[in-house]
Amino acid sequence: MGRVDKFFKITERGSNVRTEIIAGLTTFFAMAYIVVTNPNQIVGFNHLSEGADPAFGQIWNAVYVASILVAVIGTLLMALYARMPFAQACGMGLNSFFFVSFILPHIVEGDGGEGLVRGYQSGLVIILVSGLIFMVLSLSGLRSRIAKALPDCLKKAIPAGIGLFIAFLGFQNAGILEDNEYTLLQFADIHGAVADGEFIRVVPALLALAGLILIAVLEKFRVKGSVLISIVSVTVLYYITTWTVPSFDVSQIGQTFSDFGKIGITGVFHGQAWADAFTGEAIGGIFSAVMLVVTFCLVDMFDTIGTLYGTASSAGMLDESGDPINVNECMTCDSIATVAGAVCGTSTCSTFVESASGVAAGGRTGLTSLVTAACFALCLFLSPLASLVPACATAPSLIYVGVLMVKGFAKVDMDDMRSAVPAFLAFVMMPMTYSISNGIGIGAIAYVIITVFTGKYKKSDIPVTIIAALFALRFAAVTM
Repeated sequence: MGRVDKFFKITERGSNVRTEIIAGLTTFFAMAYIVVTNPNQIVGFNHLSEGADPAFGQIWNAVYVASILVAVIGTLLMALYARMPFAQACGMGLNSFFFVSFILPHIVEGDGGEGLVRGYQSGLVIILVSGLIFMVLSLSGLRSRIAKALPDCLKKAIPAGIGLFIAFLGFQNAGILEDNEYTLLQFADIHGAVADGEFIRVVPALLALAGLILIAVLEKFRVKGSVLISIVSVTVLYYITTWTVPSFDVSQIGQTFSDFGKIGITGVFHGQAWADAFTGEAIGGIFSAVMLVVTFCLVDMFDTIGTLYGTASSAGMLDESGDPINVNECMTCDSIATVAGAVCGTSTCSTFVESASGVAAGGRTGLTSLVTAACFALCLFLSPLASLVPACATAPSLIYVGVLMVKGFAKVDMDDMRSAVPAFLAFVMMPMTYSISNGIGIGAIAYVIITVFTGKYKKSDIPVTIIAALFALRFAAVTM
């Protein structure tokens, strides 16, 4: 244990083995949904449709295994190389973008079977190229320099924006927020559910709110593992109050591995996949392919930068310049994981915002990530167990993390509009556009424009200007 302590610097960072293990479990349960959600997003849920093309099922199976493998690889890198309490997995939003860019065009064209598989594999090629670019930027140190080039107001707003985004995800996952055709969102319709005799419909939302209160009470009394206690408690209450019997089916495990071997891990090694990626009509030719690479690069880069700043800030793991410790190592882990993900057969891997839940539980070292990686490894064969934890059980931890992270916005100078407006835009646009990178990009663009028109532009603003220009190009390309 002494060697473990020395390797991970557990005592040095004010933690202990028990806390790190609890934090690792907390992170895993907070992000375990990605195991099933990622393949669902990649195929656009088409595998669930009646009479769906068998190719959707094949792709789903391949991505399912690949998603777990890339989570294990990426999180192990964070544990053993960066030695930080961050976990990695396939990025939400990026997987939906993958579907829209590479699978949907073949659905529109009426392609089935081989056409869908070719679209999937050509997408993996684009992810591989973007991952290699990530790696070059990371190993050269340029990626961390880009992160440090952000103005101070955005560095302070990013953690708060991520906190709001994480809380928003928690509210949605638990059903506390619902769709409304007039106002877009509304609070869970408790009255309507009771009137319709369907009170059980709002039970998850109520349990999630109860779980949040439980965390707050336990934290007030400084009870260790409050987040994990809440997850377990709400899970038990969910099955009791909904009269649901936990069940799962393991019969598909063999077929899942078979499809992974046939079309997943072999995808980027097909010459046809490279031809389809850069010259195929479904994607739109070489220009569209280049813009897709740029888009995936930017989104992953700034999602990771945002997550690192947010979680490191909440954990007090920033250096004297206000930047995350071991930021270069974290960036390198992220880029390697993205390349590994493309080779295995899934979309871009990114540092997960849910890592903040483990940090909130006390995780401060790579041992937290090691525990999370071990849990994901078990999911290859015991994944149904992870699916037993309902969304309403993990939602309170996400909302609680939001509470901890938004306090950083108070440090923004709200009397200086050059700081206040860009910071506010970054803060609110993350949840409103459902993207961390969008919030950073919009904030950077606003900062540059306001700086230019107020006559305060300096040579030191050139790096953030380049960042803003890249985002402007990305926004324009997406709308073309």
